[in-house]
Amino acid sequence: MSSAHHLAAVLTAVGSPLEVQERPTPTPGPTELLIEVKSIAFNPVDYMQRETGFHISHEPAILGSDVAGVIIASGSAVTDPVLKPGARVGAFAAAFWEEGLPDYGGMQQRVIVPAANAVALPDSISFNEGALLPMSVATAWTGWYTIGLPLDTAFTPADKQGMLVWGGASSIGSAAVQIAKSMGFSVYTTASVKHHEYLKSLGATRVFDYNAAGVEQHIVTAAKEDGVTIRIGYDAVGQLQSCLDVLKESKGDGVAKLAEAVPMSEESPTVDGVVAKFIAASSDMDEREEQYRFIFNVWLQEKLASGQFVPSPKLRVIDGGLHSVNQALDTLKNGVSGEKLVLEI
Repeated sequence: MSSAHHLAAVLTAVGSPLEVQERPTPTPGPTELLIEVKSIAFNPVDYMQRETGFHISHEPAILGSDVAGVIIASGSAVTDPVLKPGARVGAFAAAFWEEGLPDYGGMQQRVIVPAANAVALPDSISFNEGALLPMSVATAWTGWYTIGLPLDTAFTPADKQGMLVWGGASSIGSAAVQIAKSMGFSVYTTASVKHHEYLKSLGATRVFDYNAAGVEQHIVTAAKEDGVTIRIGYDAVGQLQSCLDVLKESKGDGVAKLAEAVPMSEESPTVDGVVAKFIAASSDMDEREEQYRFIFNVWLQEKLASGQFVPSPKLRVIDGGLHSVNQALDTLKNGVSGEKLVLEI
């Protein structure tokens, strides 16, 4: 295979297994990067798109959002000095926004990525670890944008401000825990018992077993004991009622806000004094690009370099490269806990 071509896992028809095929290597546009992919991480939306065609308007299509690799070429308008050929990066491939357009899907050896969606990786972070970052960090930050939490939020312990994160062991939840900690919140999160110590190592103040009877009241009681007010919540796993119950009792006199990762409907529960909003990135491309530029080129860049943010959750490598993509998606569909699946290319 020449340098003008590369291998990709291609969705030739919705509902069919992905097929490894050779395809031409594209050239990046002015604000884009061409990345030689070294690692791919998987998300539930990937198998949903494979099986249902959700948000796909191209056939054949290439799926996948989470990649890490080496920049091969950068567009003429890319001025960030760290995003240059040879740089190691994690990147949020635009497969979802481009609705499966092949050049932009992460499940291939070379992919086009907007420069705003890439973060340089310190030498201490492997490609596998770097692939854990993009979607989880972007989705966590999108939650803050959705509910209007200021980007420069910075509390001290004396402020006694808490954040509820339901589902802290998930990839998005573990990112939300770390970001909330960096903002100065006392973080109250839920997970199965086996993940409690890990989440504390990421900055959680208290971790509760979501399987425990009356867990909502346990959280409320703990926050009161700590003298902490919880007016901000992030539901990473779709436990809306539980989050509303906690926030209602822990918000004090103010209005609480909840970022909800699972779509809501007119039948979804509501509580007076708590505003819940479904997490949705801006549909305006320019606004979204500006948000991602802050998330990846500025905030995450700084936090990775300083060690204040670490790739999470734990990773599990699936052997076999691109030929094991379907295996990875099937494994994810069957359920994983406290880990993210990664392929090495």
